Amino acid sequence: MAFGRSSRGAMHAVSPVEPLTLKILVAGGFGAGKTTLVGAVSEIRPLRTEESLSEPGAGIDDTGGVEGKSTTTVAMDFGRITLREDLVLYLFGTPGQDRFWFLWDELAQGALGAVVLADTRRLADCFAAVDYFERRGIPFTVAVNCFDGAERHPVVHVREALDLDAGVPVLLCDARDRESVKDVLVGVVEHAMSTAQARRRSLTAGT
Repeated sequence: MAFGRSSRGAMHAVSPVEPLTLKILVAGGFGAGKTTLVGAVSEIRPLRTEESLSEPGAGIDDTGGVEGKSTTTVAMDFGRITLREDLVLYLFGTPGQDRFWFLWDELAQGALGAVVLADTRRLADCFAAVDYFERRGIPFTVAVNCFDGAERHPVVHVREALDLDAGVPVLLCDARDRESVKDVLVGVVEHAMSTAQARRRSLTAGT
């Protein structure tokens, strides 16, 4: 319990601030770095549901461009970060392979917004996530994961390649770096909040 001193010198209890908790999804293609992103920023030991890539999946999981990847998320990743004393984010990383997309609807319930993590070596892998969030009206930000050795592309080219609406933010990041990931998450929250405010104004104007 925190205590503060009143102007009369008496001690009194100060009610702790109840933080606002928000749910953010982290989506993207197979091998884009979703598990790495959640692990880099989580202040708790992240929950991971990774399994080794198995022989039965050899003809299903496309490892082109990520040949060094030996594991895959089969349910979700989960982490938590406190951005401010009054703001806590719960991060849910979605599985990237097509055969696990049936889990997305469950994970998306109650989400404020989402990060679509993009790998420019396999940019087409983002299309499904972009389409999913657009169709369901979930605000999202595209974060380009700048892998070592990967060719850098201007943000405008990434935006054009993904055919994004003008209002969708596109950011560059390093999914291994805590501060870089925090910048992305702040951007997602700001975008989602501004989108929600715009929708409320639109509804109010229409009544």
